[in-house]
Amino acid sequence: MKKVVLAFSGGLDTSFCCIHLSKDLGLEVHSVVVNTGGFSDEEIKNIEARAYELGVKSHTTIDETEDYYRDTIKYLIFGNVLKNATYPLSVSAERVVQATAIANYAKKIGAQCVAHGSTGAGNDQVRFDMIFNTLIPGVEIITPIRDLKLSREAEIDYLGKHGFPYSAEKAKYSINKGLWGTSVGGAETLTSNQYLPESAWPTPATSTEPQTITIDFEKGEPVGLNGEKIGAVKVIQQLQDIAQPYGIGRDIHVGDTIIGIKGRVGFEAAGPIILVKAHHTLEKHTLTKWQLSWKDQIAAFYGNWMHEGQMHDPVMRDIEAFLTSAQEMVTGRVIVELHPYRFVVVGVESEHDLMNNKFGSYGEMNEGYTGDDVKGFSKIFGNQTNIWHKVNNKG
Repeated sequence: MKKVVLAFSGGLDTSFCCIHLSKDLGLEVHSVVVNTGGFSDEEIKNIEARAYELGVKSHTTIDETEDYYRDTIKYLIFGNVLKNATYPLSVSAERVVQATAIANYAKKIGAQCVAHGSTGAGNDQVRFDMIFNTLIPGVEIITPIRDLKLSREAEIDYLGKHGFPYSAEKAKYSINKGLWGTSVGGAETLTSNQYLPESAWPTPATSTEPQTITIDFEKGEPVGLNGEKIGAVKVIQQLQDIAQPYGIGRDIHVGDTIIGIKGRVGFEAAGPIILVKAHHTLEKHTLTKWQLSWKDQIAAFYGNWMHEGQMHDPVMRDIEAFLTSAQEMVTGRVIVELHPYRFVVVGVESEHDLMNNKFGSYGEMNEGYTGDDVKGFSKIFGNQTNIWHKVNNKG
């Protein structure tokens, strides 16, 4: 009997896949859940129980949370990456990590097939397929939901007929939670003119009293929260716990899918949004004009290429080296105020702050040059433009 490794989450799509792969295709199913920081211990146990209930031969949990930060999220922070100036790549980035972990596991157990529950409409199908083709060429890829063109209603009906009833209300919204935010898809995100209702957001907005927090960065990495040095992963998790109940970081991303159609997805990502904005503010104080300029251009490409699943392209390692180099002086503390549905980056404290007053105060005479220096510089700096206007009678 052929072995198939199934990327499993315990949700509707992958529950259907479990039954279909074993009952209809006669395969030996080995389910794997890759935790990228979105599951509690209890949820992991429930997912395992669900997998065995559905009849898998074996089930494995792979915790990639720390690696997810180190290999992926860190560079999204370095690059201040927000897709279309909105979306922190909450799902895009983790799919690359999950697909890579699944491929490595399939190789480890000698599986002849690998399966995922992606539909034929979104980006995930391309990310998974492409990474599997790169890392485990020759292993057959099976995608039941895509190939059978199934609706969620058809999947629910199929599971019910096989003795596994699934709540239609539970299936109303597709929710994916990870270290770098939570995505929410539903009927409203399939339209262009509707917003998700309050009940659809996983975290209720209950915090109303403003509070001030501090985030400490060392060479671009978030290492401390409110004066306590706890490491990057815990900073992200604890910041999310503090800020998410304010309703901060909720939005709907509208983007172009890899396969060329427009798509919408809701997300709540208070921690990622605050960290990106706080980090960017610190960079504006500690980096030079051209460091910031080139970082913006390179990071935009990096984020888009990651979004499209191309994390194994060697150019990504080259860009990571540049981003890492640019973080050498990005150390300091950022002060942030939290309010219901918004936050304010108050300012920064850093020994590398280029607004150092020993060179002069803003609005006053600078100590580094004289007025005559500026007069001469202005003539030279505008010389070519001046010549063009004179030659072409525009002066």
